[in-house]
Amino acid sequence: MEDDLSQALNSFSVEEKDGKMDTFGLYVVTWNVATAEPPEDVNSLLQLNSLKKPDLFVIGLQEVKAAPLKIVTDLAFEDSWSHLFMNTLAPLGFIKVSSIRMQGLLLLLFSKLEHVPFIRDIQVTYTRTGLYGYWGNKGGVSIRLSFYGHMLCFLNCHLTAHMNYASQRVDEFQYILDAQTFDTKNTPRILDHKVVFWFGDLNFRIEDHGMLFVRECITSQRYNLLWPKDQLTMMKQKEASLQKFQEGPLDFQPTYKFDLHSDNYDTSGKKRKPAWCDRILWRVKPKSSLSEDADEDDQNQEDPKKQPEEHHKDEFPLKLSQEFYTSKMEYSISDHKPVIGIFRLELRKIYKTPLVQVCAEGEWSADFDALITYSLLQSYPSSAWDWIGLYKVGFKSASDYITYTWVKDDQVSFTDELFQVYVNKDEIPVLGGECVLCYYSSSLQCIVGISQPFKVQESRAAIEEGLVPENINKLDETVAS
Repeated sequence: MEDDLSQALNSFSVEEKDGKMDTFGLYVVTWNVATAEPPEDVNSLLQLNSLKKPDLFVIGLQEVKAAPLKIVTDLAFEDSWSHLFMNTLAPLGFIKVSSIRMQGLLLLLFSKLEHVPFIRDIQVTYTRTGLYGYWGNKGGVSIRLSFYGHMLCFLNCHLTAHMNYASQRVDEFQYILDAQTFDTKNTPRILDHKVVFWFGDLNFRIEDHGMLFVRECITSQRYNLLWPKDQLTMMKQKEASLQKFQEGPLDFQPTYKFDLHSDNYDTSGKKRKPAWCDRILWRVKPKSSLSEDADEDDQNQEDPKKQPEEHHKDEFPLKLSQEFYTSKMEYSISDHKPVIGIFRLELRKIYKTPLVQVCAEGEWSADFDALITYSLLQSYPSSAWDWIGLYKVGFKSASDYITYTWVKDDQVSFTDELFQVYVNKDEIPVLGGECVLCYYSSSLQCIVGISQPFKVQESRAAIEEGLVPENINKLDETVAS
């Protein structure tokens, strides 16, 4: 299976085909971690040994530990799971673009650095469904964004448990779709987005079949015998809110419920029947009601994994197909196994240049003030609150800067096309290192321009005075960390 996963990832290329479409890889993870602390290693979970990496990692967790004191702590600081993924992905050139947490629900979005200036209009929201909406143990969290001009939405859900509540789970999903809104004119609701990914611990079970039959089907890998009684499959046939969502074949064993630190299904007194609780689905918005009708007529006629949907046959088309869908059985810290989906996204970029071009002028070191030059390549709502951050190469998120400078307060010169701002030498790390500059837009709440990497030279004064790291300002701790 590892070879198949690597092959799926290695097939991606961001080069344009025939001058029309670019291909991107999306790697989606869902995992109910059952309040466990993270494992030491998630390389296998994210398939990081593959030669090629996806362009986006989207990670949805459920039941992240959320003790009352810890909730407050995690709102101010990153939780242990976020730290693990950031520390793992940052050295590979991925930064955390956005995240949202509601109690035990956590959603993280990572991107290759090269795409970050083209990820805009980011918004997050959440909906509680647990205890009549007053407690966040169940519900949904979402991140929406513009990716090269195409609107994407990622929705991580944890729905009501137990066999007899299939209809309530559908009602909760519909409530989340109705309740979540975004502050934008064109895509105010989840289903307005061109692509929607829906995943999480959806808690749908396998009906009718007894424990013995289910386990025999799993042992013999005849999973297809269980599909007709999978509640989500059954509900998709009759619930309008589900019918436009696609899912790849469940060609992996059910991911719930396992004994902890084991590959054995539940041996406790409850002996819960195995089920595919953990799922990843997607929806591509139809171009018109006519095409929607056609999609409904064609429902379940073809394997969606092999038949990528193509919509919006216009100037900026988009295709989405699933390359792989499986579980990662080697992780046993939870009673759920993680599920991954690898997707191929093909689109024509609506914009190909960043909003801002930024670069470091001349030599940089802590011996003298430095200059930054930037230019606005497109008109956009710039603000006096915009800033340019100095980051080490391999930084984790927009807030992981060494220092920053305000584009207006620290401006030293400008023309109609070029602007210059200075950075005080006291704000530059004495030991130097490989760095980049990022222009952050306060109005868009995202990075809109990134410089080429450049080297900050070690301070000559520090060398002459024989300073050692313990005597150097804390900026160098950031670079060295």
